[in-house]
Amino acid sequence: MKKRTIIDLFEESVEKYSNKTLLLEKIADKYLPTTYSQTKLLAEQFGAGLCSMGFQKNNHASIMSEGRNWWIIGELGIFYAGGVNVPLSIKLEESSDLLFRLIHAEVDTLLVSERQLKKLRPIKDQLKDLKRVIVFDKLDVYEPGEIYVGDLMAAGKEYLDKERDSFLSISRSLKNDDYATITYTSGTTADPKGVILTHRNYTANVEQSLSCMSIPPEKRMLIILPLDHCFAHVVGFYIMIATGSIVATVQAGKTGLDTLKNIPININEVKPNILLSVPALAKSFRKNIENSVKSKGKVAETLFNLGLKTAYAYNKEGWNKGSGLSFLLYPFVKLFDKILFSKVKGAMGGELDFFSGGGALLDIEMQQFYYALGMPMFQGYGLSEATPVISTNTPLKHKLGSSGILVKPMEIKILDSEGRELPLGESGEIVIKGENVMAGYWKNPASTKETIKDGWLHTGDLGYLDRDGFLYVKGRFKSLLISSDGEKFSPEGIEETLMGNSKLIQQIMLHNNQCPYTIAVIVADRSKLSGRELVEAIGKELDKYKGRGEYAGQFPERWLPSTFVLADEPFTEQNRMINSTMKMVRAKVEEVYKDRIAYAYTPEGKNIFNKYNIGQDE
Repeated sequence: MKKRTIIDLFEESVEKYSNKTLLLEKIADKYLPTTYSQTKLLAEQFGAGLCSMGFQKNNHASIMSEGRNWWIIGELGIFYAGGVNVPLSIKLEESSDLLFRLIHAEVDTLLVSERQLKKLRPIKDQLKDLKRVIVFDKLDVYEPGEIYVGDLMAAGKEYLDKERDSFLSISRSLKNDDYATITYTSGTTADPKGVILTHRNYTANVEQSLSCMSIPPEKRMLIILPLDHCFAHVVGFYIMIATGSIVATVQAGKTGLDTLKNIPININEVKPNILLSVPALAKSFRKNIENSVKSKGKVAETLFNLGLKTAYAYNKEGWNKGSGLSFLLYPFVKLFDKILFSKVKGAMGGELDFFSGGGALLDIEMQQFYYALGMPMFQGYGLSEATPVISTNTPLKHKLGSSGILVKPMEIKILDSEGRELPLGESGEIVIKGENVMAGYWKNPASTKETIKDGWLHTGDLGYLDRDGFLYVKGRFKSLLISSDGEKFSPEGIEETLMGNSKLIQQIMLHNNQCPYTIAVIVADRSKLSGRELVEAIGKELDKYKGRGEYAGQFPERWLPSTFVLADEPFTEQNRMINSTMKMVRAKVEEVYKDRIAYAYTPEGKNIFNKYNIGQDE
C-alpha cells in the first residue's frame, strides 16, 4: 500500500499548482486570494507555532469557527505538527454538549473565532486537559491561556528559523493509519460517538471520489456548509485541493442570520462552479427562487411552471432525457431556458455547473427542479464512518432519484435482516468495505465492534442497486415502518413528498411500529391558519394521496397517515430532534411525543380533530 497522508496530497498539489489560487476569503468588501504555495507556508508556520508552545505529535486540537481561511490553514497546521483535529459544530450551544466532546476527546488546544470563544470561556475551568486557546480574531482583552493567531504565527516563524528540519520531519513521519480527525456524530439515545478517520481514509476517499468524476483545475467552490462536516472536508476542500481548484468561504456575519444573508451576495461575487448542498439548503434556495418568480406577476409564474413541466417531461431521469417522443419538446426547453431559467442561473452567479448534494434524502421532484434550471443537484450518499463518500451522481453519469454510482475501489453488499446477501433490485442494509472505512469510534470498542464486522461497515441504511450499478437509498434500516402483519416500508420518501407538495407541513415524522395504521407527527405552519381550520386543511392535503385524490397511487395507502398529531414546536438542533447534518432524530421525536403517538391509536385520537390538535389553538 502506498504512503499518502493528507500532507502528501496537499504538497503534491502545491508542487503542481504553486502560484495558482487555492483560498478565497472576503476581507472587508473584497475577496482576496491565497495561492497554494502561500497556503503551505502559512500552514507550516501555524504548525510550528503550535510546536513552539509545547504541542506534540498525536495531541488533540479542536477547531470551532465559522468558515474562513484560518479554519483550513489551522487544520493543515495541526497535521504538520502531527496532531489530530476534533472539528466542532458552531451550532453547538449547550455547555454540556461542548464539555462532553472536549473532555472525551482529550483536547488540549482550541482554535476558535471570537463568536465561538464566548461559548467556551464559561467552561474553560472544567477542561483539565486544555493548555492553550488560539483565537482567530484580534481582541481587546485576552484571558490567561488565550493567544492571538498573529502571535502564534510570529512564534512559528521564529521556531522554523531554528528548528525547520526537525519540524518538517514530523509531517514526513506521518503514516497512513495515523489519526487525522475525530468527528462526533449526534447522539440519539446515547452520548455522541467520535468517528476516527485516518490520513489514508481521507486520501483514499478523495481518490475514490475522483474515480467517478473529473474536476478541471481552477474550478471555484464556495463552501456554504459548516466546515466541520465530513462532507465539506472531503468534497469541499480536499478534492478541490487535489484537483488544483479554488476554495472560497462565506463571509461570516456578526450573527448566524447575518451569515445566511451573505450567501447570495457571496455567490454573485465568487461565481462558483460547484456548490455543496443538503436538502434543507436546497429547499431554502427553491423557496427564494419561487418567491422571486411570484413577485414578477401571475404571467411570469404561469410561464415558469409551464417551463418546469416541459423540462421535466423532456429530461425524465437525466440519463434518458430526450428519449422517445420527448425529443419533440427540445425547442420549447431551449426557449424556456433562454427566457426564464438562464436568468435564475444568473442570480446564482451565472457560472454554476452543478450542486453536489449530500446529507438526507432529496426528493426526486426537487432534483428535477434544479435539473430543469440548468443547475443539476447531483445527489450522493455517504456517512461520516465512510469518510464520507460511498456513491455519487456525476455530470457524465446520473439518474435522478438515485444516489449515483459507487466510488472505486470499494466493495458493497446489500444484506437482509439475517445477514444474507440480496440480489440486484432488492432492498436491504447497505454494507461496504474499502480504505475509506473509519478506524473505529474513539474510546468506544463496543460500538466499533457492532458497526464494523470483518472489515465491513454496516451503515444502518436501507437501499438497493439497480442493473446499471446505481445505488438507491431509501432511508434508515432501523427506522422502517412496520405494520401489524410484519410488512415493512421506508418512511423517508413519503415524508419528503408530503412536505414538498404542502404549504402547511413544514416537518413530518411517520410512525408505525406493528400497529393497525400509520400516523404522523407534524410541524405545521401556523402563520395563516390555526385551530380547526388548520387541522382540516392538513387533512385535505393528506387525502390527496388516497382514493381518487390528485396524488393517489404514489404510495400504498397503508403507509400514509390515517391521522396525525401536531407538534408543539419545530424539530431543531437545540431540542435535539434534528442532528448537525439536518437529519431528523426519530428516536428523540418519538420520545418527546410518545404520549400523543399512543393517543393517536385510540378511537378518540384517530379523529384528526382530537384534543391535542384542536386544544393547542382553541
